[in-house]
Parts: sequence; structure tokens; C-alpha cells
Amino acid sequence: MAAEASKTSTRIPEPLFAWRPGRLRAGGWWLTPPGSATVAVASLLCLLIGLLYLATQIRTVFSDQVKQEYAGLVLEAVEHAQTARTRVGVWDEVPGAHDAAANSYREARAELTRRLASLAALVNASPVGAPRIPSSVLLPDATLAQMDALLGSASSYWHAQRDAHSADMRKRITLVSRMLIAIAALLFCMLITALGMYAKRNRQLAGQSHEFEHAALHDPMTGLANRRKLVAALEEAAMQASSDAGAGKIAVLYMDLDGFKQVNDSLGHRVGDEFLIEVSKRFRESVRRDDVVARIGDDEFAVLVRQFSAQEELRHIAQRLIGCVVRTDEQMGMSMVRASIGIASYPDPVDDYRRLVAAADAAMYEVKRSGKDDAFVSRAS
Repeated sequence: MAAEASKTSTRIPEPLFAWRPGRLRAGGWWLTPPGSATVAVASLLCLLIGLLYLATQIRTVFSDQVKQEYAGLVLEAVEHAQTARTRVGVWDEVPGAHDAAANSYREARAELTRRLASLAALVNASPVGAPRIPSSVLLPDATLAQMDALLGSASSYWHAQRDAHSADMRKRITLVSRMLIAIAALLFCMLITALGMYAKRNRQLAGQSHEFEHAALHDPMTGLANRRKLVAALEEAAMQASSDAGAGKIAVLYMDLDGFKQVNDSLGHRVGDEFLIEVSKRFRESVRRDDVVARIGDDEFAVLVRQFSAQEELRHIAQRLIGCVVRTDEQMGMSMVRASIGIASYPDPVDDYRRLVAAADAAMYEVKRSGKDDAFVSRAS
């Protein structure tokens, strides 16, 4: 019935836009928000484009400045020519001045001609398109009226040019200042993005390092400590016990699962693995938080008791561990697995903590020889 119901059930279509954790689906496409690397690349491209635009604007500013200065030179030449024209006009207003001071008049006309020639050279060599000065005005027979018209038009044109270049330069300087502010903000964003990427990478490396360290010190299947971590914890506990002026005592309980090989042979390794995982959970729950439960071999475990007051306390811990094995065996309905536990303590009777594991192992074999499913306290010195 369940299979038939699944065949006849109607699938509800997903909406056109559907949010997922960190993603957006639109028209069948998954849209993922840009990551830090994408933001960094986009920011770098924007920075390059901004720098190119800034360089173009700065070049135009300098070009406008050159044009403005050139217009100033032309206007200065116009002023000099107008001054020379005024001097000639003064001589024209004096009756008989041409005859009485002919030399002075000719010098004034020559000065005006030179000024006009200098002005014509500047205007005709202008880098921008400008009205050229006709050569007829530079001839000796040119009238003063023609010169006045030329100087007036030149003054008006170049004043307008200088004002236009000045306004354009101010506008571009404003654009350059705004672009500099935008580039500074972009650089700040890129710096923040880079710091974010660096911090994220550090977190990833720290997480990977923690994972590697955890994998090196723990059993991959049960999650219990391995022999390496047990030895390190034993050294730390022994140093702490020594610093307590002989008051601190530690112990190791070495445990072997009797009948576990039969589980693997008769029921398969998958069932055996499930048994190990379940009994490991019970082991962790039955000891104190500071104590260390380690898997030494396939069916061998060890418990480091960091602090105890009497040997009877160690026997109670051993009985709890044996109970964990029995309850797990009954829960899985096997009636095959029991436990043998050997106990060794430091500094009494074992006076060297480095022999604790071996002493507890030897005590565990005493249990096996005496009938299994029990605990034995080592009396080795």
C-alpha cells in the first residue's frame, strides 16, 4: 500500500523563485551569492578601470591647463598690441604730428607691426583650432581700423577660450577628487575583503588542523581515544599526581571483550562494529568527564582514572564497565559477549606510571585464567 501510495502521490512543483540556504533558484538555475574571491576579482577590475579613468582625467586636466596658459599668452600679446595701437592713436590725434615727429611716429607704427606679428605667430601656431590672423593686417598699408577690428575679435575669442578651459579644468578637478575618494573607498573594501578571506582561510586551516589532530588521537569508528592519546593523558595525569605530594593516585583499567570474535565470525563484522560503537557510548557515559576511555585494539579497551580514593572505587568502576558490555549484549540479543578487566594503580602498587598499562593488561589475563567476566586488581610492585 505504501508503494502504491508513493506511485500515485502528486509532486508539488517548486516555485519559480525558491530560497535555499545561501542560494536562489530562478528559472531552473541555482544562483549562488558571490564569494569573497569573486568580490575581490570584481573589486580589482573596478579599481583598474577607475585608475585608467583617473589617468585620463588627469591628462585632460593638464591639457586644459596648457590651453589656459596658452590663451593667457595670446591675451598678453593682444594687450601689448593694443598698447602699441593706443600709442599710434595718440600720434594720429596730434595735428601735424606726422611731419613734426616723423621718426617717433614711424617707430610707433613699427612697434605696432612687431606686436601684431608676434600675436599672429602665437595665434597661427595655436594647438587648437583658432581664427587665424590674415597677413594683410601685417602689411605697412594696413589701416588702423582693420587693426582695431582684429585686436577686438582676438581679445573676445581668447578671453572666451581661457574661461572655457578654466571651467573645464575645474570640472575635471572635481571629478578627479571624487574619483580619488571612490578609489580610496574601493581600496578600503578590498582590504576588508582580503582580511575577511585571510581570516576565513585561517579558520579553515585551524579547523582542518583540529580535524587532523583529532583523527591522529582518536579511533575513527568509535570516536574513543587511541593508544597515543591514552599515553599522553597518562603522562599528564602522572605529573599532576606527583605534584600533589603523593596524595594524587591514578589507575588504568584494561578491558578485553570475551566472545567478541565469535560475534564477527557468526554474525558478521557489521554487527560487530555496531556492538563496538554502542558499547563505546555506554563506556563514556559510565565514567567521569575527566577520565579517559580508549580503544587499544579490536576488542580491547582501557580507562584512565585520573583520581580515586580507594581500591574499592576502582572495583565499582570496573563493575559499571562490565555492566555496559552486558546491557549492550542483551540489547542486541546476542548472549555472546562479556568482559574481563585488569586494574593497576599508581603510585601503589605500581611505582612507575609507564608500566601501568602493561600491569593492567597482565591483571586482565589473570581474570581470563580464572574464569572471565570479572575484574582483578594488580599487586605487582
